[in-house]
Amino acid sequence: MLIPHLHFNGECDEAISLYEKAFDTKVVNIDRYKDKSINHASMDIHGQTVFLNDNDFFANKEKSSNFPVHLIITFQSSDKLLACYKILKSDNETNNPFLKTPYSELVGNFADRFGIWWGFMVE
Repeated sequence: MLIPHLHFNGECDEAISLYEKAFDTKVVNIDRYKDKSINHASMDIHGQTVFLNDNDFFANKEKSSNFPVHLIITFQSSDKLLACYKILKSDNETNNPFLKTPYSELVGNFADRFGIWWGFMVE
């Protein structure tokens, strides 16, 4: 099993709230440090377990476009894809336009406000 593990530099609570709304999901479990930051959390995003935490060891401190993780999410319709994108998109990041390809009716890539790169496509 491969589990994506996303590290946020003190913004994990915000990321969880955003992802719960965008992907219509809830945190499965959450463990906090004494200072209330998140030691470990997990959620299900489109059938995939994802771990999240506030550990800044791996965090994308500069939120650059060179972040070494790209998460691909498949949707059953363009409407669902665009609704999720509208919630997650960042106003201060250059996003690649969504377009039709030979393998998907709609596909595109973008970074959210935490610097996580997402690839969205319709199955």
